[in-house]
Amino acid sequence: MATEEIVNRVANSKLVTFNLEDYYPKGERVTFDISSWLLEGFVLREGTFREEAKNHDWSQYQDCYVALHCSTDAIIPAWAYMLIATYLQPFAKKTVNGNLEDLENILYTEIIQQMDLSALEDKPVIIKGCANKPVPKNAYLLLINKLQPIAKSIMYGEACSSVPLYKKPKN
Repeated sequence: MATEEIVNRVANSKLVTFNLEDYYPKGERVTFDISSWLLEGFVLREGTFREEAKNHDWSQYQDCYVALHCSTDAIIPAWAYMLIATYLQPFAKKTVNGNLEDLENILYTEIIQQMDLSALEDKPVIIKGCANKPVPKNAYLLLINKLQPIAKSIMYGEACSSVPLYKKPKN
């Protein structure tokens, strides 16, 4: 009885797997809620606010990604977030106004904009799903928008069970 060699067709194909998790920026993510610096959580008094900012230990945000927000419905002037950003600038890797999801969206937007995907030109690409890191859904949309003009085809999932999304039309 002859034994047939098992051939891994996926490994031998030109299929390129693209994993957005590989681009996940290392660093702690933290939220900074300014509501505790507001009178009764709602009224921003400039003098008090500036004093709180001046006396705060900003070094604790060294190499962190910081999402500034206010957990109350207070109306916060733009300068308040800008003031906090000036204190965070020497320490934080990135400061954004919003929640952690907003932070991840902004990080991935910047990352994807800077990607050189020319190596994927006219290749079948599978965008890996099942992320273990908090890759925002928007990052997948940004990636497909950048890939579609150059890739031969785009799929989503794993090589063994992918969902076809796009195939370049033949001229």
